[in-house]
Amino acid sequence: MIDQDGFRENVGIILCNPNNKVLWARRIKEQAWQFPQGGVKKNETPEEAAYRELEEEIGIKQNHTEIIGCTRNWLHYRLPQHFIRYGNKPLCIGQKQIWYLFRFIGQHQDVQLNFSNVPEFDYWRWVNYWHPLNEIVYFKRKVYHRALNELAPLIFPDYRPFRPRRHYRSLYKYNKR
Repeated sequence: MIDQDGFRENVGIILCNPNNKVLWARRIKEQAWQFPQGGVKKNETPEEAAYRELEEEIGIKQNHTEIIGCTRNWLHYRLPQHFIRYGNKPLCIGQKQIWYLFRFIGQHQDVQLNFSNVPEFDYWRWVNYWHPLNEIVYFKRKVYHRALNELAPLIFPDYRPFRPRRHYRSLYKYNKR
């Protein structure tokens, strides 16, 4: 669903293991890594969409997770001009996302990237909670930063806001347009 401002409703999913490492997945046949994410369907809540996307994208069933929390508000990002499909109606200029933090309580073999007929990922690994900020594509970086910072206190009792390195901040400012 695309709202009146041109943003597609979407959910982002941070799945952490008992050691607070997060699942980081590589898009199929690409070198792009990201968290699982996906659109919210009509008559579906964001939470329902998050559970559906977990199963479709990485084969994780609801009973293999515990929901820890979610962002309070929608987090937005704009697509770069060359990714916008101007011929599509309604026009989508970016995504607005509610981010969910889940605890994985399943087994390693429960992660099944080939669960759907059209897999989105071909490889996954557990990484440090903050690692994705170093690898995510530039136009999603601000949303990842906001989601990770907002949700971190739910699993890190002594949490202090993550401050990006200097070069990261300059990328952050440059890509704000």
